[in-house]
Amino acid sequence: MKYLHTMVRVRDLDASMKFFCEGLGLVENRRKDYPEGRFTLVYLGAPENPEAEVELTWNHDDEAYTGGRNFGHLAFAVDDIYATCQHLQDMGVTINRPPRDGRMAFVRSPDGISVELLQKGASLAPAEPWASMGNTGSW
Repeated sequence: MKYLHTMVRVRDLDASMKFFCEGLGLVENRRKDYPEGRFTLVYLGAPENPEAEVELTWNHDDEAYTGGRNFGHLAFAVDDIYATCQHLQDMGVTINRPPRDGRMAFVRSPDGISVELLQKGASLAPAEPWASMGNTGSW
């Protein structure tokens, strides 16, 4: 497993960039704009370990974040998303967003922290029981 990033939602991207970059010294690794989805993702890293990123998610439509909604999730790349989800499920963990696409799944920690699991490399071919499994709860 490899740690990827932590995502936080921000209301003012410019102010957040100033804080994280000018204030803390993080550097922008890459940026992805999704005009059709009305959001922008900015990935920041520390100069000493730029691969462990903070993902700033700026939703273009203003929203007040309450109840921890501004904190998104932890993300990890895994060797086999199906095996990882099966292992977690065998431990009694609910798969909130199953890896129907062979690429991405979401689970929650015992404290309710959202954890994104991403398949390393190319997506795996869709497979049962995951392909037809619906979402459970929120992720």
